[in-house]
Amino acid sequence: MDGDYVIGGVFSIHHYKQTAMYNYTTMPEPEKCTGRVDSRELRFSRAMIFTIEEINNSTELLPGIKLGYQIHDSCTSVPVAVDVAFQLSNGLDPVFYTGDNCSQTGMVMAIVGESASTPSISMSRVIGSFNIPQVSHFATCACLSDKQQYPTFFRTIPSDQFQADALAKLVKHFGWTWIGAVRSDSDYGNNGMASFLQAAQKEGICVEYSESFYRTHPRSRIQRVADVIRRSTAVVIVAFTASTELRLLLEELTREPSPPRQWIGSESWVTNKDLLRFNICAGAVGFGIQKSVIPGLREFLLDLPPSKVAASPVLTEFWEKAFNCRLGKIAAIDESVCDGTEDIQTLQDPYTDTSQLRITNMVYKAVYAIAHAIHNAVCQDINSTVQCNKFTKVESKQVLTLLKKVNFSQNGYDVSFDANGDPVATYELVNWQKSESGSIEMVTVGLYDSSLPDGREFLINKNPTWMDGGPHVPVSVCSDSCPPGTRKVLQKGKPICCYDCIPCPEGEISNTTDSADCFPCPKEFWPNTKRDTCLPKPVEFLSFDEVLGIVLAAFSVAGACLAITTAAVFFCHRTSPIVRANNSELSFLLLFSLTLCFLCSLTFIGTPSDWSCMLRHTAFGITFVLCISCVLGKTIVVLMAFRATLPGSNVMKWFGPPQQRMTVVSFTFIQVLICIIWLGLSPPFPMENLTIYKERIILECALGSAVGFWVVLGYIGLLAVFCFVLAVLARKLPDNFNEAKMITFSMLIFCAVWITFIPAYVSSPGKFTVAVEIFAILASSFGLILCIFAPKCYIILLKPEKNTKKHLMNKNQS
Repeated sequence: MDGDYVIGGVFSIHHYKQTAMYNYTTMPEPEKCTGRVDSRELRFSRAMIFTIEEINNSTELLPGIKLGYQIHDSCTSVPVAVDVAFQLSNGLDPVFYTGDNCSQTGMVMAIVGESASTPSISMSRVIGSFNIPQVSHFATCACLSDKQQYPTFFRTIPSDQFQADALAKLVKHFGWTWIGAVRSDSDYGNNGMASFLQAAQKEGICVEYSESFYRTHPRSRIQRVADVIRRSTAVVIVAFTASTELRLLLEELTREPSPPRQWIGSESWVTNKDLLRFNICAGAVGFGIQKSVIPGLREFLLDLPPSKVAASPVLTEFWEKAFNCRLGKIAAIDESVCDGTEDIQTLQDPYTDTSQLRITNMVYKAVYAIAHAIHNAVCQDINSTVQCNKFTKVESKQVLTLLKKVNFSQNGYDVSFDANGDPVATYELVNWQKSESGSIEMVTVGLYDSSLPDGREFLINKNPTWMDGGPHVPVSVCSDSCPPGTRKVLQKGKPICCYDCIPCPEGEISNTTDSADCFPCPKEFWPNTKRDTCLPKPVEFLSFDEVLGIVLAAFSVAGACLAITTAAVFFCHRTSPIVRANNSELSFLLLFSLTLCFLCSLTFIGTPSDWSCMLRHTAFGITFVLCISCVLGKTIVVLMAFRATLPGSNVMKWFGPPQQRMTVVSFTFIQVLICIIWLGLSPPFPMENLTIYKERIILECALGSAVGFWVVLGYIGLLAVFCFVLAVLARKLPDNFNEAKMITFSMLIFCAVWITFIPAYVSSPGKFTVAVEIFAILASSFGLILCIFAPKCYIILLKPEKNTKKHLMNKNQS
């Protein structure tokens, strides 16, 4: 249709072109499109005509100005699209030129189209040289945002870059980390998938395979892609394809169904109702352009009287295919002649379906954007009245400049372009759901708005249904998530989403799912059995509540009771010869020191504290020195007594009771002095030992000064050895109640116990170190009391006839 200003239109109404035969002798015929009419694309072209007629009838936009149009079919072919671009750049096709209007005839102000990205790229390179603006309604390739290469390109549909980011976030939102990818082998598919894969990598999503194909490829190529899908382990498939390519792939998959797959679609096919017949795509989700309502469009589309259909070859072809009849022609055997009873109102076809106007609205907005640019060039607002001059000569470059500045709202839809010629990206999240009748229908379940802050772009307001028709989100991962207590180890030669779960090493935990590393617990903590949390280490010490502590405490108390009982027996028989003959004063002092030795072992049991740590070692050192001093005194008394029986000997006057007391006090005082120095310089103190056991804390008494401890122990050993030597020298003295033999045995036991104590003490871990020390104290104490006092108590209590002076004297005489 001619007009004052003409707008070009290019749509992919057919998908193939007729192969031309060149004989190089005659002028070749114009290229013709073949194949079935794409009803959806036909609706787009008719929507452009509707919009232009609506603008022509408007009293606000371009009043008094008539817009014309010239719409071409690109056959979805790059060569045809380039040819159309040259035609529109050179002027109107002679078919449209009537010659009765010379004002602006032949001048194309702008072009709406093309539907696909690859033809749009080729067209833009041609018309860009002539500064003719191109506004596409469906070309989404992110490459077209490059103003260096495509300075005159605009679009009313968002760039694939926004869609790729949105698809990656959608996949991540539902926890899918292992996916397959298929794409059209075109600028749309290749560039869109490249943008998606880049965004997916940032989201930690791995791709098992990425396959491409095109509708002109041989069937074997599409079969190979279908076989890859059937063999794959990825449940989720992201398809960045045009509707035509996906239809071919789905037809191939239908012949030999694959395991259920969750399809994620780009806007090119996920809102195409023509594909809803494929049940294998049930549950598909993807982003589509928002639904819209264009008042009057449906009535316009259905207004196809026979005269209008017959006047248009495209409409004629559409009508004949839709109703399977021939218009005014001889019908084939399986066809009939259209008789005028065909009712387009009842036709179920994408052309007549206006319930999901998405891309159609992009055409509507594109035409209005061009009209506003022309309006701003030829119209002025004078005294609140819009006046336009249809004779104003307008260059396409001027329209290009004004198109960059348009900003208006039409039917509630905002239209504007950024510096790259792109609109604000808003999408609907579309879900293919099965209805009660079993058919698949598109349901909007959410929104995506790229202008919102990061993390808030998604709004899912309805639960989607998935490939199995249920509400449960399918799982598509290469490896299951690693639970807390494990860490991820990548499988060699595989993507980062494929890994093994390795338990955390000893002493380390991980408390998050899919942890890349384990980290050690603080030194006072230890992992639980699952190794997902750190628990305080149990504190261990020799306590009165455990069996070992109870047994040792029982023996300690029993030993003290035995010493007290022995002292009581001796006290009751203190006038008897056997008690008097064995130096009763030293005997009672020895029994008192043995009682303290038994009781001091109790200080080693229980929670170590500052006082208990200092008390246990000093009490042990002093009481044992007191004990050994008494034994040493008794040994010296035996030796001195034997010497005193020799003629002319007065040795006993030099080692009488005062000297014996002084000997015990002197030896003991030295040990007391050592202990005071030890406590003054570096006393023992309670300490948490974290090195012996990894999983528990040993609460023990640190020696403070190891030198002090070994000096105390060494001094006891020195006295014991000295006492042992003297006892050996006196073991054969002719005494019926000879203590020397008993002292020899007791010292032998004492020295043996403490010699074996040293390696046992050094090598015993934790609380067993304390147990070894208590055992040495009790063993040596029991050795002393049994060897020295048991024979005497036996005679006193069980053999009183031997407890006489006569028996003693008889033994001496013999």
